Parts: sequence; C-alpha cells; structure tokens
Amino acid sequence: MSESQYRFLHKINSPEDLRKLSVKDLRTVSTEVRDFLIDCVSKTGGHFGAGLGSVELAVALHYVFNTPEDKLVWDTGHQAYPHKILTGRRDRMFTIRQLHGLSGFLKRSESEYDVFGAGHASTAISAALGVATARDFEGKSYKAVAIVGDGSLTGGMAYEAMNNAGLLKKDLIVVLNDNQMVSLSSVTPNLWSFHNYFSEALTHPTYNKFKANVWELTGKLDTFGDRLRQVAQKFEKGVKAVVTPGMLFEALGFRYFGPFNGHNVVKLVEIFNHVKDLKGPILIHVRTQKGKGYAPAEKEITGMHGVTPFDKITGISPKKVNEAPPYTTVFGQAMVELCRENPKVVGITAAMPDGTGLTILQKAMPERFFDVGIAEQHAVTFAAGMATEGYIPVTAIYSTFLQRAFDQVVHDCALQELPVVFVLDRGGLVGSDGPTHHGALDLSYLRCVQGMIVMAPKDEQELRDMLYTAVSYGKGPAAIRYPRANAMGVSLRPGFQPIAIGKAETVRTGTSVALLAIGHMVPHSVQAAELLAQEGLQAEVVNMRFVKPIDDEMIRSIAGRFEHIVTVEDNVIEGGFGSAVLESLARQGLTHIAVKLLGLPDSFIDHGQPAELYRIVKLDGPGIAESTREFLTTRHGKASFAFV
Repeated sequence: MSESQYRFLHKINSPEDLRKLSVKDLRTVSTEVRDFLIDCVSKTGGHFGAGLGSVELAVALHYVFNTPEDKLVWDTGHQAYPHKILTGRRDRMFTIRQLHGLSGFLKRSESEYDVFGAGHASTAISAALGVATARDFEGKSYKAVAIVGDGSLTGGMAYEAMNNAGLLKKDLIVVLNDNQMVSLSSVTPNLWSFHNYFSEALTHPTYNKFKANVWELTGKLDTFGDRLRQVAQKFEKGVKAVVTPGMLFEALGFRYFGPFNGHNVVKLVEIFNHVKDLKGPILIHVRTQKGKGYAPAEKEITGMHGVTPFDKITGISPKKVNEAPPYTTVFGQAMVELCRENPKVVGITAAMPDGTGLTILQKAMPERFFDVGIAEQHAVTFAAGMATEGYIPVTAIYSTFLQRAFDQVVHDCALQELPVVFVLDRGGLVGSDGPTHHGALDLSYLRCVQGMIVMAPKDEQELRDMLYTAVSYGKGPAAIRYPRANAMGVSLRPGFQPIAIGKAETVRTGTSVALLAIGHMVPHSVQAAELLAQEGLQAEVVNMRFVKPIDDEMIRSIAGRFEHIVTVEDNVIEGGFGSAVLESLARQGLTHIAVKLLGLPDSFIDHGQPAELYRIVKLDGPGIAESTREFLTTRHGKASFAFV
C-alpha cells in the first residue's frame, strides 16, 4: 500500500496527530498501521507476530494518554513496532534492525516516546513503578503505564514488581496483553498456567451448561425473571472473580478489569478513559491474537514471531540453498543422540526451544524435554535440583538471557559442584537484534565462577564432541558457547569423541606470530593467517578450545617459540579469554612476551548484519590480519611482557 492509499496514516507523525481524529476513525487507523507493518517487515524482516497483535492496543494507548508526557513502558519491545510507527518513526521503519537504522526494540536514545529500553522480558512493571515513584517525589501528575505481553508474566520479576506496587499503592496502570502464547515453541507455545486455568474454567461444559440453562429459564419469567437474571449475573461475576487471574491480581493489591477484546479499539479507548484517573494500582487484562490480521502469521505464530524478508502474499521467505545447518540444529540433533545413549540426560530451556534447537529433542523425546517459560533463574535452579538426584541437565539459554540467572549459576550449581551443562547460543555478535542480544560478556562472567569449565567450538564437529565431554564430565558445571550462525560445513563422523579438558590444538603452524583464538574466531584467524602469508608473515593459529581451564602447557610452548602473541575472541576484552592467557603467562613467569589482545571494545555494539559488525570491530579475517600486522610493525625488536 503506497502513501497515497492511506486515508489517515500518512498524516500521523506523532500521537498528537492521532488524537485529532474521532474515535470512530481509529478502526481505519488500526487497519492502516497493520497494513503498513506487514508491508515494512516483509521487506526488512524483524519481529512480526507480536506487533500485529498489539496494533489496536498501541493506537488506543496513544489516543487516550497524553504521550510523551504520560509514560508508556513497553515490555518485550518487539511488540512495540506499532508504537514506533505512531511516534514519528514511520518513514524510518524500512531501516529497522539494519546498520545505522532503527532498533528492533525500545531504545531511549532513539525517541522520547521510548521511556525504557526493552530487549529482555518482564521488566516493564518494575520500571513503570520506578517512574511512578519518581513522579510522586517531583509532585507531578502524569500517568505511568506498563504494557506487559508476549509471555512476560511467566517471569518472576513481574510478580516481584506487582507485589511491591501493591504495597506502595502508587497510581500505576498495567496492561496485560494476553496473546495466549508465552513460549517461542512451535510445539507447545502455551505455558502460562494462569492462562490455562482461566481458559479451562470459563470454557468448561458444566459451567457453560449451567449458565445457558439459567438464562433460558429466567427468560420465561417476565419481571421476576429479569431480577433473577441480575442475581445470576452477579453470581457469575463472583464465580469469575474466583476462577480467573483477577483473584491473583486483586490479592497483589491491583484492581482488576477484564478480560477485554484487545482488537476492539473503540472499546479499548472507552476502558482506558474510564480507568486512567483511578487511584492506586490498576491491571487491565486484554486478549489479543498474535499475528492478527495476516493469515500466514495467524497460522504460524511461532514461525512468524521473527522473520527474514518474505513474500507478502504467501508469507514465505526465500530459502537459501547449499548452506550448512545452523549450530542450533547440530546441537539439537546431538542432544537426541545423547539422550538415547544416556537415560539421565535431559534438556531444559527458558521459552526458547526453537531458538536453541531443543525443539528437535521435544519432538523426538518429549518426556526428556522441559520448557519453563521466560524464567531463566528458575531454569537454572530447576536443573540444579535434578542434578542432585543424579541427572545431567543440559540447560540451553541464550548468552544474554543467562546473565539474568548469574546468581543461580554460582550459588545453586557451582558452589554445590553440580554437573549442570550450560549451552549458550548467541555467543558473540548476533546481528540485527543488537546490544540487548549480543553475547559479549559470557566468557568473562563464566570464567570467574569457581570450578566452571568454559569452552567454545571452532566448528560443528567440535560442538558435538564438547557437548559429549560436558555431559560426561560429572565433577561440576560446564559451559559451551557458540554463535548465532550457520555451522562451518565440516563432515560429521558418527558418534562422539571426548576432548581432554583444558587442552588446545594447533590448526596451522607458523614462525612469525602466534594467533591464539577461541570458538568462532578460529576460522576468522585462519583466514587472517592466509592473508598474512601473502605478505610473507607466517602466523601459527591455535584453537584454544577452553577458556577455563586454560592450556598452560600450550601457552608455555608458544612462549618458547614466539615473541609475539595475539589473542582473538568475540567477547569483551576485560576478564575474557585474552585475560586468561595473560594470567597464564604471568603465572608461569613468561615475561618476555609481547601480547596483543583482540576482542570486543568496552562499549555496546549497535545492530547490523554480523558480517558488517565483525568488520567494524576488526574481528573478521582482514581486520585480524590488519591488527596483527600493525602489532608486529610497532613491536618489532621490542618484545616484552605487555598488554597492547
């Protein structure tokens, strides 16, 4: 749909423009926002289904509340694409998630309407309560509204915030955008027990038969029947108060309204106008449909949660041919093999079975698979509990999501020396999801945990063998991290082979400089060595495999043959792999070595395609070669123990 075909949207450059329209026009606006969103994301890719479901909600909120003076705090920011369209970013939506373009999440530096950054779930109520408390300190009267959806209420932090809000009794509105999907699972997306309880109770045949019979009987009794119907309605409301989530929210100190149809924009406006001036914590429960208004997304609610560019008519993305499988697929297939070999191995994830590859295990052996919802802390301690009884839980969580459970990794797993295996997808730079999802810290935050084994594979065969090694280790926790990428395309041999803990391997010999690399940076370093060889510089490339324990013997051997070492990692330099190498050199008294540490800078990397980002931070093959060349030029003849 071209700009000229829109009746209203092309004139809406801010919520103020939206508020000039009549309420009856909002249905057309909602249709136009949805059409624009489909047109945009079909070209750019990005998060899709959640935004389609929140269109009417975004329109009604910006229509009723005086944004940006009133503060809207969105949870799981991928549901906020319609919010972006309505807040002056419509013309830039075709740059979303692209290098130097709009963020795919909420970002304070991008717009005054983005009150709080949101890339991870379950944060909105806490943030909005903080905003409301600060407002009261300042003696101001603006509204604070948290919009919670797409599974955020499976996260315990949301309930911690509601409990505190109920005690503080601040004027706060929470909108629960309940789209009945709380896990990115193509098999079992509905994991919220409150939703299941609510749906089962109000759709139970006995309950509905009773309701129908009462209504039919009282319809025959004239005036007396009308009075009976009024009593029956009050009784039904009382029953709903007991059997719906409203009971829980009321117990936490919230006044509960709902559930309402989240796609009736006129009704939503009426509701928001009714509650916006009420005092104390308010919760409005709206029911929406993920993928609403676009048939392929309504049918494939998981598959079209996040998409690459697709054909707008069919909803199908072009398939790339002759590509190696993603690491997630290699991991998922290996898990099925290991579970068949060992009855004590189980798989656990936190609402990301498709994203981590564990859907493969879920389909093959569902009894050995557990999806706990967006609850990383619970996932880790749940795994620890299983480990106390002799099981080997393989806990697959994105690198940045495991950050949310750091205390559980330390206190519940490492301190008790429990054999929990952590598999971290999305290590390094993930691309278009940007800084909220870049796995830039995992080597550092895991390496400092006492007794933790930390490893990273150079290719898919090594991933399989590392997983087997971790499952067989049994003396404490072990972690494996790998990138969001297709694997290297190496041939896979049948079965598994153990890898000696803490032992590296040389993948290319040389005489000029040693490149010590970890994980995804090994093939990049091999490419750098090939480029340097064209200039007469012979770089030795070592696949270190383990960040902890570090291979002291290999480092001692390297120090005996080279005066220059370059370490390469796609993790922040501070406390990471390079730091481990420096510590090994210092521990062994090898003070004659000049060392260059290559890694991610001490700043947050924006979004873009992975190849673009690795080029920018000079961690692709040419970048590593350039940094190595400069290091050898400036340090030639001046070798000494140095952090360069």
